Amino acid sequence: MPRLSEQYSTLSHLECPKCGAHHDAAVVQGTCDCGSPLLARYDLDAARGMSPAGRAPTLWRYHEVLPVSAEAAVVSLGEGMTPLLPLPVHGKRIGVPDLWMKDEGLVPTGSFKARGAAVGVSRAAELGVRGIAMPTNGNAGAAWALYAARAGIRSLIAMPVDAPVITRAECVAAGAELYLVDGLISHAGALIRAALAKRPDYQDVSTLKEPYRIEGKKTMGYEIVEQLGMRAPDVLLYPTGGGVGLIGIHKALEEMRELGWLTPETRLVAVQAEGCRPIVDAWEAGEQESTAPAAPATIAFGINVPKPLGDFLILRALAETSGTAVAVSDAELLAAQRELAADEGAFVCPEGAACFAALIRLRESGWLRGDERVVVLNTGTGVKYPDTVRVDVPTIPADGALPDPV
Repeated sequence: MPRLSEQYSTLSHLECPKCGAHHDAAVVQGTCDCGSPLLARYDLDAARGMSPAGRAPTLWRYHEVLPVSAEAAVVSLGEGMTPLLPLPVHGKRIGVPDLWMKDEGLVPTGSFKARGAAVGVSRAAELGVRGIAMPTNGNAGAAWALYAARAGIRSLIAMPVDAPVITRAECVAAGAELYLVDGLISHAGALIRAALAKRPDYQDVSTLKEPYRIEGKKTMGYEIVEQLGMRAPDVLLYPTGGGVGLIGIHKALEEMRELGWLTPETRLVAVQAEGCRPIVDAWEAGEQESTAPAAPATIAFGINVPKPLGDFLILRALAETSGTAVAVSDAELLAAQRELAADEGAFVCPEGAACFAALIRLRESGWLRGDERVVVLNTGTGVKYPDTVRVDVPTIPADGALPDPV
């Protein structure tokens, strides 16, 4: 056996954050008996010497704190180490001059969902899973379908009929068994749960129904700290639907403190849309869990999640980091999307745009002083959402001429 310091992964067990029960990480696991998601735990003493410098620029550079036991079991499309871009023009305009964007639009599949899919599929395949099944608002299903194809396992995906069209195409191209549902992601989830009863060799990889999607998402936190010269940002804004990325980044920050990398605290901000704001409502009411809205709706489809399974973990992360939760209107986020593109040439997804709209709210309220180092998570590329920008421009006849400049 190799010494602990030589292990590819230092994964030790799975832990329930609600009841504290430990679970065996060497077998396929779903949620705890109490219904809570499970979190992967590592022998961080063994991982303390981890040094990602000089390793390949993918999320697997942090393999000691990821769950896959051997490099040969990694299923990868080159995901990770996305740019951390300064936004000086836009930052100055809104009163947050030290503004940065982690741009997840450049990962495989065009959204940050590739991170969770890479790690989740790798671990599922390593444990002998023959197929994965999930409901999705679009991007997660596309990512898991493509990584399942890469791993040589099957995929069953259900998504609302209103999900972005390109995500359907990604699933079909990957050979997934895809179904569209005339309803919400909750209705898609009910279909998947019923189907799984007849497919015992499939794993339910719905949001937080398996423990390893979080591990892929947490690498955004590790990368941001590494890209800032081993310094954590003062504030980080995250568009929050299921909230896996926010939970994962909080987990990464805790792990990095235990590894001795960090001491300062990062205030986490959960950003939602006014049409679907269960976390914001729970935060403002001082609740530990959320309540689903009666008729959730927003153009930012990825954050249209009425009742996140990990709501208590999201709210806990906000409380433990002195963070907050903010909701913005669709009109605000669409305006922010256009303003950012004009200022910086960055065409972000509507979920990412919601965070830039929230920045304005936080600065105007005084919650942000303006001297903080702020990082916004843009979770996907804007080109996957062409309907968010109305193109109303003149058509010139073939033999015509452009108008004179104004």
